Amino acid sequence: MNTLSWTAGGIAVHLVTDPAGPVRVLGMVPGAGPAPAGPGVALVEVDCPGEGRLGNSTSAQHRPYAVTAGLRYTGHTEESTSDGTTLWVEQGDDARGLRVRTALEHLAGTEVIRVRSEAANVGRAPLTLTYVSSLAVTGFGPMEKLRLHEARNAWTAELRWQQLTAEQAGLVDIRPFDDGQGTAKGRHAVTAAGSWSSGDFLPVGAVEDLERDLAWVWQVEHCGAWHWELGDHHGSLYLQAAGPTGREHHWRATLAPGESFTTVPVAIAATTGGLAGGFRALTRYRRAIRRPAPDLERLPVVFNDYMNCLDGDATEADLGPLIDAAAEAGAEYFVLDAGWYADEGTWWDTVGEWEPSTVRFPHGIEATLRRITDAGMTPGLWLEPEVVGVRSPVVDQLPAGAFFTDSGVRVRENGRFHLDYRCAAVRERMDRVVDRLVGELGAGYLKLDYNISTAGTDAGGERTGAGLLGHNRAFLAWLDGVLARHPALVLENCASGGMRMDYALLSRTALQSTSDQKDHRRYAPIAAAAPSAVTPEQSAVWAYPQPGHGPEEASFCLVNAMLGRVHLSGRIDRMDTGEAKRVRTAIEVYKRHRSLLARGQPHWPLGLPGRDDPWLALAVHDDHDCVLAVWHRGTTAGTVTLPLPWPDGDPVLVRVLFPADLPTGTDLAGATGALRISLPAGPSARLIRLQRRTRGETS
Repeated sequence: MNTLSWTAGGIAVHLVTDPAGPVRVLGMVPGAGPAPAGPGVALVEVDCPGEGRLGNSTSAQHRPYAVTAGLRYTGHTEESTSDGTTLWVEQGDDARGLRVRTALEHLAGTEVIRVRSEAANVGRAPLTLTYVSSLAVTGFGPMEKLRLHEARNAWTAELRWQQLTAEQAGLVDIRPFDDGQGTAKGRHAVTAAGSWSSGDFLPVGAVEDLERDLAWVWQVEHCGAWHWELGDHHGSLYLQAAGPTGREHHWRATLAPGESFTTVPVAIAATTGGLAGGFRALTRYRRAIRRPAPDLERLPVVFNDYMNCLDGDATEADLGPLIDAAAEAGAEYFVLDAGWYADEGTWWDTVGEWEPSTVRFPHGIEATLRRITDAGMTPGLWLEPEVVGVRSPVVDQLPAGAFFTDSGVRVRENGRFHLDYRCAAVRERMDRVVDRLVGELGAGYLKLDYNISTAGTDAGGERTGAGLLGHNRAFLAWLDGVLARHPALVLENCASGGMRMDYALLSRTALQSTSDQKDHRRYAPIAAAAPSAVTPEQSAVWAYPQPGHGPEEASFCLVNAMLGRVHLSGRIDRMDTGEAKRVRTAIEVYKRHRSLLARGQPHWPLGLPGRDDPWLALAVHDDHDCVLAVWHRGTTAGTVTLPLPWPDGDPVLVRVLFPADLPTGTDLAGATGALRISLPAGPSARLIRLQRRTRGETS
């Protein structure tokens, strides 16, 4: 038995190669620390029909599988490029004709390892897989010192982080063991059940060691179904993550000789600095893996006509005053949301042609888009490319293979049929649609929405989970083709708000819709938590002040979006002079600090926000500058004390950026430099700039 240790990006990965068993992971450790004690867990778990588990029959754990037990180490190689380093670990099972290659990939400048495995059939008969893990880790330390973190992500109630002890998660330490199995045989499982990758949970989780101030934070990089689980393991925990599985998602892959299957990637940060350190590491990594785009450096302000505004019922007459008001407010994109294609108001189950309505736009939509351009803004359009309405004429224009099916019947979900992007006719048709909207109509921004969730498709005799995975990968490839043809096009990722918030999509799209929440008071905790899932410069947050809002309430609406990507909406065309000035001032302030958002790190002075917390705070900062948003939702005036992002006691200058005309109490308290902020009764919110001065600096 030999130890294989590999260090990259400040993470030491400790593996064991055993001639009598599969390669095992002892742990992933920040820095160059020693390997954790314990037997480790299999680097990759694999299951095939009828094989079952060996040596331990667990309740629901995806381990230890008999197929896994047959794997043996056959070698490893290291590849280095300018972008980073990859360790490839190879295992094989000659009897089953199975070869597994696992890639542990490090991107330069990050503290993250991205893991995926490729299972290949090197035998002479077909080989069926029902489970292949992407990531397996253990060695977190004693269970009683650990905290688990996960985020519920329901519609309009996104990004609700919860902290659990191991026992609260149902996991207990049953030592001393008398049988060598080392587990109570249970698990704590988190699963995305359908095609909304974040429809119930974020594809992000964490384990934190409170005593050693360490954290492991991971994300599943997939836009469909996925599964991760934690279980007790020899006094600590194991983590295992995968894309779709046979048990949870009716997935399987049958490989002919010579064929292979690659798992979805899962990335994990292993850092000091606790949970906050893990999120900082993921922020750097997320910036490293996404497609470069000028939009992510400039952060233009978006006006969108939907939320608390025209609500999918836009007309040429309605849009004219809004275009003028948005330009006056300082918007740089103007997006026509849902409804621009529909002659009738009940368009939900007729979508799919994506031709402009001549009823809504009697002078042609081109005239409205030209008005946007003439006002100095880039026009954008809403599109839902993966569906057609059940009453759409497109249904009869596409072949049978264009649709998701269940037992040969088209899957009907909430008035829509789901398109299958493995079908060439679907891709070619949508290519023509996008090329027309961009090339002929001049759209420079497309909001890509996705408003249904489905288990998948059994087209071609596949299991539904396998069909969904095939579609997901084909859709991502289609997006790559769209951006290759239109490199300046800006894509927003939306799925009824934040129901598909993952870095398979966000590595390609510039923005992520964070919610469909219409209440600005309830939006505040979503906005404050957004950088835990999405980089600040990709976090699209609605700001929808209304005519008649008082100064505090309007300012609260606007502050919601000012540490992300401003998605301005609301009937700003009906505002009086003072109300319009407040909106314009907020946008001017945002433009002065948005460059920091594109490079800074998120910081939560009060911890990750709770949905009903009366005080919320989010900061984005670098080594010298910090922009801080503070929200107060209490019914009476109050004061909150916030630790600063720089704990070294250097002097700090404090200035209220917005709203500067409303009463705000600020006071640096004591030698530690904690900041006390006093605000009137809620809803009230402030955007504050902090500037760090090194000792002896005079300006």
